[in-house]
Amino acid sequence: MHRAMILLALLAAGNAWGQYAPAADPNYARNLASTCFTCHGTEGRSVDGVPPSLAGQNRDYLLKQLLEFRDGKRPATIMHQHAKGYTDQQLALIAGYFAAVTPGRAAAAPAVR
Repeated sequence: MHRAMILLALLAAGNAWGQYAPAADPNYARNLASTCFTCHGTEGRSVDGVPPSLAGQNRDYLLKQLLEFRDGKRPATIMHQHAKGYTDQQLALIAGYFAAVTPGRAAAAPAVR
């Protein structure tokens, strides 16, 4: 009985920390969204729109697309694999982050000399 109480307390504490950690980190949404930067460009501004820029897109539209990728309702080559790693709340944070970024064209990387 004593072990069960300790285990229950540890599980509750872990759940509370999981709920608290994102709220405590002002960069949490950006950190989640940064996994998109490799393909969609820094801050979601892709070079020449390939793949599509995410910066400044409508939050609800982005969230709908992410949920559809994750749930297998929208065909994809790789996005369904990325989206499966996130909760609804995390996908909403990612969509909100990109919606808040000022859209614009990314500059191409400088040529290597």
